[in-house]
Amino acid sequence: MSEKETESTPAPHPQATTTEVVVDDSSTLPSYSNFCRVTATPEEVILDFGLNPQPFATGRQDVKANQRIVMNFYTAKRLLTALGMTIQRHEGTFGSIELDVRRRATGAPQYPQPGRVVPQGLVE
Repeated sequence: MSEKETESTPAPHPQATTTEVVVDDSSTLPSYSNFCRVTATPEEVILDFGLNPQPFATGRQDVKANQRIVMNFYTAKRLLTALGMTIQRHEGTFGSIELDVRRRATGAPQYPQPGRVVPQGLVE
């Protein structure tokens, strides 16, 4: 296509632009966390992640935070939305996530969420 044709051909959607974010995670070190403390200042949200070796113990528990993530409230709200959608998809596929450890430990039946279809042959 000549330069003249390029100039005279209008773009299909001049206002529509796409943005592609490519994340380089080649040097990222994965870590596991079963503890998260959330604190905030008027301008930032602070997430401290750590490993609690005895999460169900009573009394004082010392947890060493090994990762701290600091973000603004806009990013925190986007994270909240993304995590909410991820949990919703997971529960839609695998069932409700029971947060009460006593119910999980005793094997108490989990009741389906309203409107959730239980696959045929499964008993809840």
